[in-house]
Amino acid sequence: MQNESDDDLSPFEQRTVEITFPLVPKAASRMLDSKQEFDYRERREEFAKWLLLEGKDTRDIEGYSQATAKRTMYRVSYFERAVWEKKDEYVPVMTIEHANQYIEGLAYSDKSQSHKHHTLHALKRYFKWRHHEFGEPEWEPDRAFTVSNSQKPQDFFKEDERRKLRQTALEYGTIPSYKTVQTDEERRERLKPLVAEYHEKDVDDVGTDDWADIPSWKVTSLVWTSLDAGLRPVEVGNARTGWVDSDNAVLRIPKDESAKNEANWEVSLRRKTAKALNRWIQEREHYPEYDGTDALWLTQKKKPYDSKQLGRLLRKLCDIAGIDTARRDVSWYSIRHSVGTYMTREEDLAATQAQLRHLRPETTMKYDAAPVSDRRDALDRMG
Repeated sequence: MQNESDDDLSPFEQRTVEITFPLVPKAASRMLDSKQEFDYRERREEFAKWLLLEGKDTRDIEGYSQATAKRTMYRVSYFERAVWEKKDEYVPVMTIEHANQYIEGLAYSDKSQSHKHHTLHALKRYFKWRHHEFGEPEWEPDRAFTVSNSQKPQDFFKEDERRKLRQTALEYGTIPSYKTVQTDEERRERLKPLVAEYHEKDVDDVGTDDWADIPSWKVTSLVWTSLDAGLRPVEVGNARTGWVDSDNAVLRIPKDESAKNEANWEVSLRRKTAKALNRWIQEREHYPEYDGTDALWLTQKKKPYDSKQLGRLLRKLCDIAGIDTARRDVSWYSIRHSVGTYMTREEDLAATQAQLRHLRPETTMKYDAAPVSDRRDALDRMG
């Protein structure tokens, strides 16, 4: 018997594609037994490959980007799980009736227009796949949802701007100069060991010239943590030293100290950020204003930060970094929106939901629009 050669395979079978995102969300896995999960994974893999290889245009064989495919798969799984819950059983293939009922319920829900709009389009891709690959009927939904600009994130910092902010924050800030502590003996004596450690000399050998330009980790740790965790202004003000787990590079935010008192949160940090936080926690022990408080960061007036003070700091950092903020609605939330936008692109909406501490998945959905740079790359590929 003659072995099957590549010539015997269909063009679709000859093409391969790497899937860079999880096929089975944890929420789906928890609802399935091992055999059902095997079946579900196989079906999801077929759908993912189709999206990536030819989902955008089956005639010209053009697929979606990994980011768009991830977002589509996430939304479809959300829909599938809703059907399973309603039927109280695993349903391997969604039907047009399922979709119509789901969208009708969605239309009258309090979920955002953005969530409704993007869910509808994800489901349309699912049924386009079922039609193209299995000859099932196409789905023409009766509903349509539009997204207003007010529901999209504010201006966010682009990737190169995030790098500039991170570098500027690294180089920004020094401990108080000798002149500012000259008449405050307690403050001066508390800071002396820090100066001595920096210059690697005995405390008794510290002179007035040694106080100049010694870097502080306060602003560095504050900005780096916000660039990782997307901290809201109120979270910067509420932040406590007990949140910091530098060994595991995470913030552990208790429910009663979180911004909306909704849940306990565990937020990932870069290893460098965790080390910067550790440096700052050691440094803050030398400042009398932190005695008797576990506040992680305080202003020069010994008060928690708020949006106004953070806005001033951000504008100063942007000026130093050469980041143009003219004709842009830039605020501390722009850092948070950049985390949401690029976390969604690099991972998925589930990762963004956890990182930004959203209790409701639909709150995270506004970050599923591809950044301008991604859309520009798409235009270049389109010709």
